[in-house]
Amino acid sequence: MRWWHVATVAELEPTVFATDPWTAELFWSELAQGDQRHYLTALWQPRGAAAHDLSAIIGYAGLALADDGAYIQTVGVVPRIRGRGVGARLMIALLRHARRAGARSCGLEVRTDNHAARALYTRLGFVDIGVRRGYYQPSGGDAYVMRARPIDTVGYAALLDEVERALPGRVRLEP
Repeated sequence: MRWWHVATVAELEPTVFATDPWTAELFWSELAQGDQRHYLTALWQPRGAAAHDLSAIIGYAGLALADDGAYIQTVGVVPRIRGRGVGARLMIALLRHARRAGARSCGLEVRTDNHAARALYTRLGFVDIGVRRGYYQPSGGDAYVMRARPIDTVGYAALLDEVERALPGRVRLEP
């Protein structure tokens, strides 16, 4: 994700997350963290569409890095595209980046009622380690805390490859 994507992503956010969407300022704050953050956008690019067409953004995701750990900050896919593997590809790309950066584990929070996301995270080796009551604000929604570890092994790399091979279609991710 680059600075020129922020306005479009912030406009998509209330559609992607009906409750507790992030603001443009929050995305700016994340991108300002430099090498400690890694954000991606997924683009839908039908034949003939310009590569720089920001209306082509169909998904986005972000990762925080600290010491030997990583944390998924957000993963969002526009509703009309869900179920086509975009979120999984974004997650896999972030997890591969985390591995290259030396992370040994990766954590995240997910709404307790987001069954599709929990299923994806479980396929990617994440397990529940707790619950945060009232985590999402301002709605007060609860979150499961999940973690995958170790992610720095050959076996985990093989798991990412296996999950990716099973995904439909192709998606181009842009840093």
